[in-house]
Amino acid sequence: MTTTDTLPSLVQLAQRFQAVNGDDPEAVKACCAAAYGLDLVALFLGDSYHPGGAALTRRLADAMELRALDRVLDAAAGVGTTALLLARERGVDVIGVDLGEVQVARARGRARRFGLADRVGFEVGDAERLPLGDGSVDAIVCECALCTFPDKAAAAAELARVLRPGGRLGITDVWLDPERLDRELRGLAGRVACLADARPIAEITDTVSRAGLSVTRVERHDDALLETIDQVETRLRALRLADLPPLRGLDLRRGVELARRAAEVVRCGDAGYVLLVATRPPMDTPCAVSST
Repeated sequence: MTTTDTLPSLVQLAQRFQAVNGDDPEAVKACCAAAYGLDLVALFLGDSYHPGGAALTRRLADAMELRALDRVLDAAAGVGTTALLLARERGVDVIGVDLGEVQVARARGRARRFGLADRVGFEVGDAERLPLGDGSVDAIVCECALCTFPDKAAAAAELARVLRPGGRLGITDVWLDPERLDRELRGLAGRVACLADARPIAEITDTVSRAGLSVTRVERHDDALLETIDQVETRLRALRLADLPPLRGLDLRRGVELARRAAEVVRCGDAGYVLLVATRPPMDTPCAVSST
């Protein structure tokens, strides 16, 4: 599939998303998963699909103290970039779960090409209903994905469920003051850009804590998000100048303007990117979180 082949599909997905108006969580998830499988989206977001790229993934692995032979879940693994990096550089075994069938197929192919198929596997699955047993993994990574889950509390509870006592959860994600989100970024484009349902840092940590995990580290990496937005704007400008006939159905000029607005929100301190590490209590003792 080529980049130019994906435009009709992208337009159809946007129409489907608009039809459900974001009110059907299953339809929202299906639209977003399909969008992430398009080459055109990969062109805008880059190889890693998340701010900070490999450098921030390595920082997350350090903060989580990943060890060789740990069994790691990569939740919303996409095309497997994070999972393959961790297996190659940290010696861990990884199971990647993603809702997109196209992404899982590509991730499996990449694992075979890199000679890692015996240590890295990928399955189609929903982060809100993980296809894994209780306490079955030593660690979980979830990069730029929690913000895309319609039911964040359910997803956090599932992550806590499959994590063994004493295990570690590592999240990198967009944070945002919802009041500052441009109205035009509340649709599919905003979902794919990880902006439409991003939450403030305090709300993210509260969601994780209410799932029974203890948050041990919170770091802001707002510049990583700004760099990604700048990259998207640059690519939009280049595509607009190229004036490719198959892309004339997209309002690239408007895309550039929305990227500018999103960058300004980050520069004003109302949005950014956060790294968070949490642990499951060793003996399943209750965490000091609110019961209400």
